[in-house]
Amino acid sequence: MSTRHNRWSVLATLFSALLIASCSTGDPGRVTRNDPYPYWKKGAGAAEAAGFMKIQVPSGATEVKGAVQVNPQEDSYILTFRTDSATAAQIAKDLRSEDPPAPWKSSSSPKRELFRHLGLAEPQTLKAPLRASVCPPCVEDDRRRKVAWMEIYIENLSSEQARVYLHAF
Repeated sequence: MSTRHNRWSVLATLFSALLIASCSTGDPGRVTRNDPYPYWKKGAGAAEAAGFMKIQVPSGATEVKGAVQVNPQEDSYILTFRTDSATAAQIAKDLRSEDPPAPWKSSSSPKRELFRHLGLAEPQTLKAPLRASVCPPCVEDDRRRKVAWMEIYIENLSSEQARVYLHAF
């Protein structure tokens, strides 16, 4: 009786282990359909994005929009506004990128849609926007030491007007 009981115990234990293993994803970092990330932080807008980026939205800027996308490891901050072309160029210069903004030609669609949340096209999909990027700690920008990466895209709307797109995390 004890041998028969032991076999049933072993089989029951094996069955339970297989059942538990089949329910596990094997990858605790995997995002599932029920995972809440990413999501847009309610009430967070241009002020929060500009504050994180340490960007002063120019006086006279119009169509100012911003948002914060919450992610498991690092949040994404986006900010956009319309301003004069000279001011847009000065904002890009203030990022202290090692390379000045240059025409961006992307042959692929963006990996994430951020600016669509604000009702705008993704800057990577625009026709030849100017782009620059920077790692603020790498260029010793102490103002932005909590920012790991920043990108700026400048869409020339006319000879005098531009739309600035900023993304940081």
